[in-house]
Amino acid sequence: MKSSRRSFIQKSSALGAAASLSTLPFSLFANPKTNVLKIGIIGLDTSHSPAFTKLFNSDNPKPELAGFKVTAAYPYGSRDIKSSMDRIPDYIAQVEELGVEITDSVEAMLEKVDVVLIETNDGKPRLAQARKVIQAKKPFFIDKPVAASFADTQLIYQEAKAAGVPIFSASSLRYMSNAQAVRHEAKIGQVLGCDAFSPAVIEAGHPDLFWYGIHGVEILFTVMGTGCESVSRVTTADTDVVLGKWKDGRIGTFRGTRTGKHEYGGTAFGSEGNLNLGKYEGYEPLAVKIAEFFKSGKSPVDPAETLEIYAFMEAADESKRRGGEAVAL
Repeated sequence: MKSSRRSFIQKSSALGAAASLSTLPFSLFANPKTNVLKIGIIGLDTSHSPAFTKLFNSDNPKPELAGFKVTAAYPYGSRDIKSSMDRIPDYIAQVEELGVEITDSVEAMLEKVDVVLIETNDGKPRLAQARKVIQAKKPFFIDKPVAASFADTQLIYQEAKAAGVPIFSASSLRYMSNAQAVRHEAKIGQVLGCDAFSPAVIEAGHPDLFWYGIHGVEILFTVMGTGCESVSRVTTADTDVVLGKWKDGRIGTFRGTRTGKHEYGGTAFGSEGNLNLGKYEGYEPLAVKIAEFFKSGKSPVDPAETLEIYAFMEAADESKRRGGEAVAL
């Protein structure tokens, strides 16, 4: 147990060195003949891939999404998660109908595009995939989970920064209207706390919350911001409750469910009132942020916050191993 604790603390202490990560200024220009910025996708084993393609390749896209088109995709993707693998043929057919060329390698796809969406459902191959994108100097959005460990997540961000390649990651749940209003518009005054919830289905090979609990954890951090100093977790077969204590004394909680109706949301508590955060609003708000990122080269989410989210989730696994003991980030 002591060696496990040391291992986690060593990884978490590295967060301080990575916390100052920020993308460098980056200018992109659409093809002057078509006035379109070409997007490539890695991974057609998730519903996110056809969803983003439909938004960007629409005949009448939202104005914020105009000037982009998904033009090429490499379909793999998980090779060992059956629920993901089984989706690939149908998602290939869906994106081909939208004019997307299917390539036989990541490298071939990278030659045909300007920017990249890493959508592979499985976090295990993410580091290797991201390294190819970084080597090609292509700005990229990397969907959840960034990787299958905090260590790999940190490496992806560090290597992207070292190469001067812009990177952005977020759950679509970050862009719930009320969560954004609480964070950026002081809708309830000073944020005093938050209780967030989402499904938390578990997949072997990933820290428990990386696979699906990330959605609710991202809601929590969208409202609370950074500064969590310790995490403790109560877990049963059907439910997780993770309590985070922030450095300023605030408390935030995440409830993850594996039975019952799968919904997303939470309550934010503020100095001027409390607010139900509402319901999931689809992929379009995130797609708009991705488009802004590709235009500006600047991530709308500070990399330090993304890294703290993944440290929080890995600390929750360590707390589980220790029977609910609080674990310092």
